[in-house]
Amino acid sequence: MDLPIVYHPDYVAPLPEGHRFPMPKFKLLYDLLLHDGVAQKEQFHTPSRPPQEFIELVHTTEYVQAYIEGTLDAKAQRRIGLPWSPALVNRTCVAVGGTILTAQLALENGLACNTAGGTHHAFPSYGSGFCIFNDLAIAARVLQKLGFVQKILIVDLDVHQGDGTAFIFQEDDRVFTFSMHCEVNFPGTKQKSDLDVPLPVGMEDDDYLQTLANYLPDLLSDVKPDLVFYDAGVDPHIGDRLGKLALTDTGIFRREMQVLSTCVAAGYPTACVIGGGYADDMKSLVWRHSLVHRAASEVYRIG
Repeated sequence: MDLPIVYHPDYVAPLPEGHRFPMPKFKLLYDLLLHDGVAQKEQFHTPSRPPQEFIELVHTTEYVQAYIEGTLDAKAQRRIGLPWSPALVNRTCVAVGGTILTAQLALENGLACNTAGGTHHAFPSYGSGFCIFNDLAIAARVLQKLGFVQKILIVDLDVHQGDGTAFIFQEDDRVFTFSMHCEVNFPGTKQKSDLDVPLPVGMEDDDYLQTLANYLPDLLSDVKPDLVFYDAGVDPHIGDRLGKLALTDTGIFRREMQVLSTCVAAGYPTACVIGGGYADDMKSLVWRHSLVHRAASEVYRIG
């Protein structure tokens, strides 16, 4: 058995020329995983668009309806930072379906990876920071509703705080939110996760990995989750345009190995999403995003 990976061609939707969101990276990541032999075509699972009521387990009907129909006001659109189009609506919903499917595959197989996801700045009634619907939160609620899980741990290592996710689950003791992020970075106003670990600007590999090691094993044994969601944002990288931390490629790979081997060895099913990453050099960015799939494939083989 090979590691289950989730991908859909609709993960890419057209954006205006020169837009700063690196939309092509999702297809390029799929191509790279195949080209480098990290994955074979048979390993990929294709998600479908979830029913609207799944999305409304997290988001208000008014917001979901307005976004899907394209009637959101200009200010709300600006806050999201992505120009509305029917293709983007479809992409947004299919990516949510991808994280739901990744979670189901993780429960069945112990580990699974999406090639998109991690839209953790989306709040119940609005989107923000390139995030429209919160895929992690929706997948968590769907799995709870279907009775597949009771307790969930969200490990968010994107360089930006998972503020939307923290807000959504602040009153829900069945979902534990852990965010390790750069302190002086977007979002300006932080929410309260169950555990926030703010990091100083410029932190490098060893300090970062040691900080993570100080928290993750204890968290797992305290929370005892039925499922871990891992947001593997690569924006803590030194070359990231929006990051402000200083991890290297090696540091990112060590991080992925550390998170996945810690979770899987302790018997906790883990669903990975790729999170944020912003760089002018698309090739380097896609390589960094592939590191979680490379690490997961290794961990999965060792089992």
